[in-house]
Amino acid sequence: MTGQPTRPLRLEQISTRLRDGTAVRVRPIRPDDKPLIVDGFDRMSEQSRFRRFMAPIAKLTDGQLRYLTEVDAWDHFAWIAVLRERPDVAVGVARYVRLPAEPSVAEAALTVIDDWQGKGLGTLMLGLLAVAARTAGIDRFRAYVLTENEPMREMLEDLGAEARHDSPGVLRLDVPLSPDLLPDSPAARVLKFVAANLDVGMRAAPLETPPGP
Repeated sequence: MTGQPTRPLRLEQISTRLRDGTAVRVRPIRPDDKPLIVDGFDRMSEQSRFRRFMAPIAKLTDGQLRYLTEVDAWDHFAWIAVLRERPDVAVGVARYVRLPAEPSVAEAALTVIDDWQGKGLGTLMLGLLAVAARTAGIDRFRAYVLTENEPMREMLEDLGAEARHDSPGVLRLDVPLSPDLLPDSPAARVLKFVAANLDVGMRAAPLETPPGP
């Protein structure tokens, strides 16, 4: 793929708390996280699975698990969030995949397990993903979202996403990653906070809980 560096991103884990006080760790995904992905998938509702994969999927294949966990950490990067006290329990994943035809653009995808939605985890992980992407030379995320997926649409539009119809029932939303281009909105303030407090020199210190939403 385009833009392969001499070495991948070396971002370390981030410890923080969600709005309800739950302690989580967010770290780069690893090949040995396949059992965590399977367990998390099993804990997702049918609606959440459909919104994420845009197809009725009952089980992940071996090929899908390899794709989701064996990443090069540059053109394809992913964060996984786990409970700090239960590192064997995944609660969310955020990933980007660089578009070969547009090297400064990456397709982004975000999954938060149902029981952990509405606690600020999704916006936090998207902010961390944006920092990693900008370090890799990406300045815009592209997301494909079902029109009925109002929570994801609202979050991306709150970040200043430009939406257009891609296909029946699907929207394409482009999100600028530069803090200077983000609007003054609750979700954008979280992304700006993460960008200002995370050391993008390939190492990440503990991150205090960001402000809402």
